[in-house]
Amino acid sequence: QVQLVESGGGLVQAGGSLRLSCAASVRTFSSYAMGWFRQAPGKEREFVAALRWTDYPDYADSVKGRFTISRDNAKNTVYLQMNSLKPEDTANYLCAAKPGGLGYSPGMYDYWGQGTQVTVSS
Repeated sequence: QVQLVESGGGLVQAGGSLRLSCAASVRTFSSYAMGWFRQAPGKEREFVAALRWTDYPDYADSVKGRFTISRDNAKNTVYLQMNSLKPEDTANYLCAAKPGGLGYSPGMYDYWGQGTQVTVSS
């Protein structure tokens, strides 16, 4: 069983930055691919970024060049650095984990956190 706890969300003005963290309680953290998804009210959950220890990260086109995913295996934590935030980035951001390779759809992930809210004002 993997438990994920996100933190770091908040209210920020357009153009600002936030760093989200996701702490995982699992013994073999390095063997999991970690992903960030987001969900705005009335919209489907969408892929944001994913990273596996041995692979390059991948990003949704809408966040490329602005967001950076990283992980610290010693701390069992994955991060999402978000720069140049836009109002359309407003959503609940969720961390997810899956064994094996990268995944790009919510159905590919086995474990989910509760999410952290990001609100970007114009």
